[in-house]
Amino acid sequence: MKLAARLVAPMAALALAGLTACAPGTSDNSSAGKDDRTGTLRLWLFREVSNEPKEQVVDKVVAAFEKAHDGAKVKVEYIPVETRAERMKAAFNDPKSAPDVIEYGNTDTAGYVKDGGLADVTTEFNGWADSKDSDPTARTSVTVDGKVYGAPFFVGVRALYYRTDVFDELGLEPPRTLDELTTAAQRIRAARPELYGLVVGGAYTYGAMPFVWAHGGEIAEGRGGSYASTIDSAAARKGIEAYTALFGDDNCPAAKCAGMGGNDTVTAFAAGKAGMAIGGDFSHAAVEAGKVKGKYAVVPLPGVKSGSVAPAFAGGNNIGVLKSTTHRTLAVDLMKRLASKRTQGALFDAMGFLPTYTDVRAEAAKKEPFIEPFVKTLSSGTRFVPVSPAWARIDASLVLPTMFQEVVSGKKDVDEASEDAADRMNDAFSSVG
Repeated sequence: MKLAARLVAPMAALALAGLTACAPGTSDNSSAGKDDRTGTLRLWLFREVSNEPKEQVVDKVVAAFEKAHDGAKVKVEYIPVETRAERMKAAFNDPKSAPDVIEYGNTDTAGYVKDGGLADVTTEFNGWADSKDSDPTARTSVTVDGKVYGAPFFVGVRALYYRTDVFDELGLEPPRTLDELTTAAQRIRAARPELYGLVVGGAYTYGAMPFVWAHGGEIAEGRGGSYASTIDSAAARKGIEAYTALFGDDNCPAAKCAGMGGNDTVTAFAAGKAGMAIGGDFSHAAVEAGKVKGKYAVVPLPGVKSGSVAPAFAGGNNIGVLKSTTHRTLAVDLMKRLASKRTQGALFDAMGFLPTYTDVRAEAAKKEPFIEPFVKTLSSGTRFVPVSPAWARIDASLVLPTMFQEVVSGKKDVDEASEDAADRMNDAFSSVG
């Protein structure tokens, strides 16, 4: 889940799972040149916390597509972000049941390309007028070895949502450091024990990683297939300690919070069960639809030093065409329509998804001031996961969530859990080296 986002995802919400690094099978899953101009295309998109606004935008795109292509139909299925690794692995193994067009997290790109799942659309993308205004970072998220395997769909970063009514009641100011964040969370929990101070999740990888990055840690170092994990470094361990210390009766009890993912934390905040939450720009619609509407604000998640911003995961989602499609021309057109400037503008209005086009994003910022803290977070410097097919295996096998949960549960201390996580990551990196 899935810049994914959720970017996306995002991608996590964004936990952004991916495929295993091994190839899905020995058969050729390409379309072998078949390019039907009629028939039914299958489209897989991610299900959001509040999905109806997204469905309304997509329905209009599909209706226009079907009107433009006589005899062509689109069957849309919204799949859970958490199960996409298994769904996509099965699709790559069985092209006959696979979708034609998919939404996928930007962290999935390298793995999907290695597994032969995504079609190379370099020519079509470069000849598409809208692509000229793509954010360079977003374009990078669909590019592997100089070839383009999709179109950027939206960019996503996370920031700190907080309850203005609760802060006013307790005389709190928005935290300017991570230490102040912890103090504020504990004060909220003490004064309002029915609330989580800062709702956190043991399975919320991209809510946890800013704590690691803010303390100077990194997931891994290297490039391509030559990465080595650094999640067990001294700096990374400080960040792990800072995040896992938030799981307790004085903030977010481990028994309730250890299993939470990103969607769970946003849902809890929107339902009025927390004083603060780490949520994305893509979480805006869900929060607005909740009980806290009109009683919250957003600021960048603070870093270690006062006034600094904790580096956020550069998330986001893309739209791609599967190599196995027998409707390549139609599938590419549907991809373009879904990732177009018009659709991204509509998705911003409906869901708060940040557009991947610089000009559309500038217009969005003029219309809606709520995106300001997310744009500030983007400009303050973001981080990404290792650009390696191994990341799909690491993510799908829940290496980082397992590490956090082992610490939170007391099963292992930070040193042991991070060392074990590093070993598992290095096994994955070496498997694609």
